[in-house]
Amino acid sequence: MISTINPATGEELRVFEAHTDAQVDAALTAATEAQKAWRLVPVEERVQVLRNTAKVLRDGKDEYARLITLEMGKPITEAEAEIEKCAMTAEYYAETASGHLAPETIVSSAEDSGVVFEPLGVVLAIMPWNYPFWQFFRFVLPAVAAGNGAILKHANNVPQAALAVQDVMNKAGLPEGLFSTVLIESRRVAALIADDRIAAVTLTGSTQVGQIVASQAGAALKKQVLELGGSDPFIVLADADIKAAAQVAVKARFTNAGQSCVNAKRFIVDERVADKFVAEFLANTKSLVVGDPIDPATTIGPMARENLRAELHEQVARTIEAGGKVLLGGNFVDRPGYYYEPTIIDHVVPGQAAFDEETFGPVAAIVRVSSTEEAIALANRTEYGLGAALWTADTQTAARDLLPKIDAGAVFINGMVASDPRLPFGGIKKSGYGRELGSYGVREFTNMKTFWTGPAPTPAAVD
Repeated sequence: MISTINPATGEELRVFEAHTDAQVDAALTAATEAQKAWRLVPVEERVQVLRNTAKVLRDGKDEYARLITLEMGKPITEAEAEIEKCAMTAEYYAETASGHLAPETIVSSAEDSGVVFEPLGVVLAIMPWNYPFWQFFRFVLPAVAAGNGAILKHANNVPQAALAVQDVMNKAGLPEGLFSTVLIESRRVAALIADDRIAAVTLTGSTQVGQIVASQAGAALKKQVLELGGSDPFIVLADADIKAAAQVAVKARFTNAGQSCVNAKRFIVDERVADKFVAEFLANTKSLVVGDPIDPATTIGPMARENLRAELHEQVARTIEAGGKVLLGGNFVDRPGYYYEPTIIDHVVPGQAAFDEETFGPVAAIVRVSSTEEAIALANRTEYGLGAALWTADTQTAARDLLPKIDAGAVFINGMVASDPRLPFGGIKKSGYGRELGSYGVREFTNMKTFWTGPAPTPAAVD
């Protein structure tokens, strides 16, 4: 049985029967057969489905956003923005996929040579609960534009969202069977990965789950894209605009109740401006409104699951025990549901949980440093490498000298790390590998096939 619980109340919303082996097998067979025909459809025709997808999403925005909020607790305004971002991405790929996938001519020893981009087949998408529409659509839109089919195994606490995204694609006119959602327990994923009808795997999730999926897909010699955990640094140098940095820092940390791999988690601040930054950050954080996520006035909703809240609180307790100083929050909110207070811990150092581990919730760690060199060193002192923010007035020096020293898949100078359909997104180290979005993302699940054409043979003389 797969159940969905409203994290704002703790009440069970619905219960679903897991799909049987026969149902999963039928979905795989249908996707395989549909993809054989879909791959031959010109990309200019495939992208019409993406245009339709944008319209379906916008027409149903209120319904889909409410579903996200009820199922995983995201404030309704953030859920509405998530739907709009999916629609915008559909339009982006509708306009650009043909160019991204166009054959490339390469000068070689041949009269004509280069690369064509052909789909791999049916891709298994293992998706998380924190952005139940966005994480899926940022994968599936470029994947189907490239000619692939897809099977979705979504997080089991968002089954209604998992079925809703299939409904969106059906309404958009995707060929029948090309994409299916399967409601299955996590223990059954290994069999899907091993199935010969699955050509590749994409996962957004924890580093621990990524290691498992990578080993299973690697054993089957299947292409993978892994977008995993993060402990993103938010670096504030002494010459930064402190007021602006502190204002953006609140959104960077507390969006989605801090439940995002690219939320800023470690705020590494030059000690010369640390007191000022902390005062501004603290004041801005106090303005957040904890409440019912359906209420548009709410800016912090509950965490998605009780076990996630318990794990976060245990990390906070260990950090305090090791010397961290709580400036705000640090405990459960006294109300039904899985709420946690927006929390700021100052004087965090390596060796404490809030520095060493990914804190997946509304907890900000302030790390004070004495120099730019120490700031960069501590930013890199993590097993993760997803994103990083760097705040400084000297943007030329930052781009020229500091950017190459930061270990991350993306560095945002004077801004917060966020995904953008026009830019590649992904990490290094234990944050995963491969890229989503942009031109690189649409090519991840393609065979980059080389072609080489020599001169035509001279016809043999005819007597």
